[in-house]
Amino acid sequence: MAVLKEQGLVFFYTMAQFKPQKTPCNESAQANELKREFEQTEAKKVLVSDLTYVKIKNKWHYVCIFVDLFNREIIGFSIGPNKDTSLVARAFSSIQDDLRNIQLFRTDRDSEFKNQLIDETLAVFQIDRSLNMKGCPYDNAVAEATFKIIKTEFVSQMKFESLEHLTLEFSDYVNWLNKLRIHETLGYVSPSEYKRSSLKKII
Repeated sequence: MAVLKEQGLVFFYTMAQFKPQKTPCNESAQANELKREFEQTEAKKVLVSDLTYVKIKNKWHYVCIFVDLFNREIIGFSIGPNKDTSLVARAFSSIQDDLRNIQLFRTDRDSEFKNQLIDETLAVFQIDRSLNMKGCPYDNAVAEATFKIIKTEFVSQMKFESLEHLTLEFSDYVNWLNKLRIHETLGYVSPSEYKRSSLKKII
């Protein structure tokens, strides 16, 4: 905590808000393959994903992020007016890496993540899937925690005039989050620095 204060990071607390466009939980028999093994030793092998909402003027828009469990880096994201499969697909396509390197994709049971398009994407790149246990948000704790940071440090501090404005500002924020923001779970270094340090140890 002291290190965060020295970096000039201020903590804000947000009030609970109404979450629009709720979708029913799917009843897939897919197992919780990852369980809660959030500590991973290889980059871009296990990704977790989730959606959240951001208001642009008087209308809700949605953000999908892909987080690498290895170093908590956001390696892909998308923003759009609808909470749908297309949002998730665009986040996949934003990843700047060979998707065949990904071994496991972990999400909750919202229908945006478990459908024919996403199933086909995972099959093409031979990516295994892990779904939360039904009614257990703690299984996706890393994605939830990442969104809490985003809501506190980014969303609550700004007003967005358009989708383009939100996308531009969020891109800048993700760049800062990945390269400069320190994380307690990483030993108070940034995701980028954690990755560099890990590569040096291997060499």
